[in-house]
Amino acid sequence: MLDLIVKENKQLNNQYFLLILGSPDELPEMYPGQFVEVRVDNSPETFLRRPISINFVDYKRNELWLLIQIIGEGTRKLSTCKQGDLLNLLLPLGNSYTIPTNEDSKLLLVGGGVGIAPLLYLGSKLKEKGIICDFLLGGRSKYNLLQLEEFSNFGNVFTTTEDGTYGEKGFVTNHSILTNKKYDLIYSCGPTPMMKAVAAYAKSKNTECEVSLENTMACGFGACLCCVTDSVDGHVCVCTEGPVFNTSKLKW
Repeated sequence: MLDLIVKENKQLNNQYFLLILGSPDELPEMYPGQFVEVRVDNSPETFLRRPISINFVDYKRNELWLLIQIIGEGTRKLSTCKQGDLLNLLLPLGNSYTIPTNEDSKLLLVGGGVGIAPLLYLGSKLKEKGIICDFLLGGRSKYNLLQLEEFSNFGNVFTTTEDGTYGEKGFVTNHSILTNKKYDLIYSCGPTPMMKAVAAYAKSKNTECEVSLENTMACGFGACLCCVTDSVDGHVCVCTEGPVFNTSKLKW
């Protein structure tokens, strides 16, 4: 449990914002796919912590980035944080994506909406291993495509929008790159229907696929049981057994 200082609150648009948090002490080691639980102070309507994916960690600057979509009262309150405010976090929580050791691995990272958040940190870690990946990012419109410049620092960026306002028109699984390239491993995070479609595509190509589930996680350490999902091994807590799962383990 740490109290982190808000260094910057970047309002990306009226639906998304980026919190850049710092600490006077060295941040703990964190891995792509893990998440934090944020306490929302001064919000009488918000009783539980909010689970937020780790978007990026800059150890040189001792910064933790959280990309957040305003959905309810808790995230709306967080969107009002100002420079110098303190946020209490439990971190890091959950497991992480698999990092291949083979520099020649052909990897695809597929994200939708705010589900792109953990893929930025994953891409940075892959590049550290000498792996340049492909990012396939989708949204309803160009308004929902975020951090494209940051993603381009770590790999090749491809995009889709449902209304055709940016990139190829359609869903991520309609993008032409999927007919032109073969991948060794696919990672995904975003809306469940999108991840299921990505998993079905991966299965059709006999390709391994890992997804990060976005179940409601009130506690973050397996006590409340509100995040339970059904797997081939029975009912498991997403916050402790996940949030990252190989899709072969899910009853999809």
